[in-house]
Amino acid sequence: MDPVLVPACEPAGPALWTQPPSAWSSLVFVVAGVWILAAAWNRRTRPTAAGVVVARHEPAALGVLTLLVGVGSAVQHGPAPSWNPVLHDPPLMGALALAAADAVADLTGRRTRTWWWLAPTGLVAVLAAVAPGVSPVVQVATAVVAVPASLLRAYRRPRARRRTVAGLALLAVGGGIGTMSRPGRPWCVPGGWLDGALSGHAVWHVLAAAALVVLAPVVGRREGPR
Repeated sequence: MDPVLVPACEPAGPALWTQPPSAWSSLVFVVAGVWILAAAWNRRTRPTAAGVVVARHEPAALGVLTLLVGVGSAVQHGPAPSWNPVLHDPPLMGALALAAADAVADLTGRRTRTWWWLAPTGLVAVLAAVAPGVSPVVQVATAVVAVPASLLRAYRRPRARRRTVAGLALLAVGGGIGTMSRPGRPWCVPGGWLDGALSGHAVWHVLAAAALVVLAPVVGRREGPR
């Protein structure tokens, strides 16, 4: 999920496996996306708790975006073509924008509009093609909105609190490990961890995918008056 490749901290693989640990760990997002989609489908036939309404489209959209994050990340860390940001950045932006839009909509008592998260996703798709260096900046700005909004939502919505806090904690730990494992940082091990089988960035992938699975049931969820 990092637009900047860091081969110095991972063993170099063959042409289609540029960074093996990060490439194979990207597939965890594919598994997570399928899991989220299956869970969203199952919730369509299950009664919800009293006073709770669950939207049908937002959880499924998050599942599709999570799956596409895995595909884009596998391409980035695998064959790594020059155009890899076009596949990598938009679904990641979509997941961030969807989380931000859904939290803000819940806090303001409104229904999440698809264009709220689809429009910035389209913007990043264009930036990834014409100005890939700007795309990560937009993603970070969106995360700056998504995280505080999600925390405020957790404070105001008791039924969403545990999953929101757990998901954000996984993201924080994973982000910390990934950051500390970049070139020049203490946990950057040339050749990778465990004889090249693992890397800090691969751990970030696994924890981020787990966080999305944990957070998915909160997306689209609305609590009625207590």
